[in-house]
Amino acid sequence: MVKTTLQINGMACGMCESHVNEAIRNAFKVKKVNSSHSKNETVIISEEELPEDQIRKVIEPTGYELVSVSSEAYVKKGLFHR
Repeated sequence: MVKTTLQINGMACGMCESHVNEAIRNAFKVKKVNSSHSKNETVIISEEELPEDQIRKVIEPTGYELVSVSSEAYVKKGLFHR
């Protein structure tokens, strides 16, 4: 699993977050996506790493500015996870 963090400028409210989340879900097979307009951030959990150029092609038409993309291995944390 991979955790991809996007820094996105231009989100101002919950509807902006929903707009970005929907665009990501429609373009990629993801386990989870969550955006925060207060942090200017979108976090995506997916099985495979998402190509930055494809992410840019998805975010640009939404009207928001993709500032940076970073990826790291994701390990689920929880009470019963070893």
